[in-house]
Amino acid sequence: MSEYKTLRGGKVKNYTTNPDNPYAGQVWFNETEGELRVRKTTLTSAWASGGNLNTARDNMRGAGTQTAAIGFGGGGPNAQTEQYNGSSWTEVNDLNTARGFTGRAGATYTAALCIGGPVTNNELWDGSSWTEVGDLNASKRDCASGGTTTAAIAAGGGPPTTTNTELWNGSSWTETTDMNTGRNEMAGSAAVNTAAIAFGGTLPPGRLGNTEIWNGTAWYEVNDLNTARRQFDGSASGPSSATLAFGGETSTVVAATNTELWNGSIWTEQNDLSLGRNAIGGAGVSTSALGFGGNTQPDTAATEEWNADFAYGVWVTENSLNNIRAGLGSSGTRDSALGFGGTPPAKANTEIYNGTSWGELNDMNEARQYPGSSSAGTVTASLAFGGMPAPPATTAKTESWNGTSWTEVNDLNLSRFALGSAGTSTSGLAFGGNVHPLNTAKGETESWNGSSWTEVADLNTSRWYLGGSGASNTAAIACGGESPSPPKTGATETWNGSSWTEVNDLSTARYTLACGGPSTLALAFGGNLDPGVTGATESWNGTNWTNENSLNTGRSATPGRSGTQTAMLAFGGYDGGSPGITGATEEWNGDGIVTETIS
Repeated sequence: MSEYKTLRGGKVKNYTTNPDNPYAGQVWFNETEGELRVRKTTLTSAWASGGNLNTARDNMRGAGTQTAAIGFGGGGPNAQTEQYNGSSWTEVNDLNTARGFTGRAGATYTAALCIGGPVTNNELWDGSSWTEVGDLNASKRDCASGGTTTAAIAAGGGPPTTTNTELWNGSSWTETTDMNTGRNEMAGSAAVNTAAIAFGGTLPPGRLGNTEIWNGTAWYEVNDLNTARRQFDGSASGPSSATLAFGGETSTVVAATNTELWNGSIWTEQNDLSLGRNAIGGAGVSTSALGFGGNTQPDTAATEEWNADFAYGVWVTENSLNNIRAGLGSSGTRDSALGFGGTPPAKANTEIYNGTSWGELNDMNEARQYPGSSSAGTVTASLAFGGMPAPPATTAKTESWNGTSWTEVNDLNLSRFALGSAGTSTSGLAFGGNVHPLNTAKGETESWNGSSWTEVADLNTSRWYLGGSGASNTAAIACGGESPSPPKTGATETWNGSSWTEVNDLSTARYTLACGGPSTLALAFGGNLDPGVTGATESWNGTNWTNENSLNTGRSATPGRSGTQTAMLAFGGYDGGSPGITGATEEWNGDGIVTETIS
């Protein structure tokens, strides 16, 4: 058996208290408590907000994956079809027959089947348009369904209730063995037509939790849902041994948040939907699902993304920037981010992140490195100001982004680079920085009102290469940076709209760091220790900084930051190697580190 020293590179150390920032997997002995302890990373499964549908509606259906899905039909009836790319919905060609309460099949957004509804006709989606195909033998409203465009199943449904089951072979439907319990307003899932699951629904006068499994020949009853319900959905294309059920209407709740996971033998309650709703649409599989639309009294356009067993409290590596660089500006969220400018040399490139990969957009008018940026801005409304076009020159120019292009607006009063920044495209804050060629740390603060900059109260500690963030020009935080003495600082200040107040320092003094999130719940990460770079990450609770798990790639030179304390994106910077510039992108998923006693 290997010793801990061999596996982790060090001995189990003794401490009188728990260490401030143990890494995930570290083991130590707490002499005061007489306990052997370990820090573990929490895995969690949860829903997160995605992009809204263009049209709010209920009783629609979907097919595909979490990042490439279509949603179609709906109550009304509705013929609209929308396509999801992992962050937003786009309208595409309509169904030929408007309808809701349909079944569905298809594991991709380019090959799907719309099944019945209050009608018998079916339509096939080829990625661009719908074509009518062979009819059902009997109409099926809110049936259990799944499979592919060449091997699908549709079971149960109405009106009013039925046990009828039909199989699709790519050209026609064939009746087969009936279900055990007739019902409508139910849900189901299948990867093929030889193995399916059907669950819940209505059999007047009540809601059902009944679950049945199809083995290709017959249906057999298995364990019920924990919460009986109707008008809900599940992960559309998952296997019968692993599916997700979410939303619906229970006997007491009109718009339920309940989420349950089927593991092949029992249903287990999971973390709820953020927004309760019935008649919800769904797509994906049990580990990566999509829930969209539904009825909340009234209908909603809200979309939620389900992710199972993702690392919580750690940084996760994602796809790199197309243009590797350091000292860039940024705005947006973890799953929808904008990065612009950077070095070396000064760059004008703008890129957008969709939660998976980066795409190039129109350049800035002025190439620059180390600009200020609206940390709380969006991918369609951002602000870039100051920076260094080419050493030793600095700029005061300000540019506004509208989602398509950059437009020059009114300049800063003080030309500078490596400044701290916060706010939005209409309510921004610029503070600190450096005024080459004088190489002087500054404390000046300027407030942006959407059209011009106004000088306001200075920082208490003049500095440059500092971290900064905040939701507006009335609430911000400044941390770390480089000052004449000492060269690096952990000093932290908060802004209330009229003055800066000194608060508790960072645990790790550093400069060229990044900071994101609101002024009361910020996240600081990366930076330069002089010598060396760091991946150190700290969270701010409005009073104190707490050490978190470090970046996978330590980096300095103000890596880009977009998001909040619980959902942050880090990208670009210097990693301390040769040549050292990186496009590495990492996603932060909240604070999920726990310390456990080893017995």
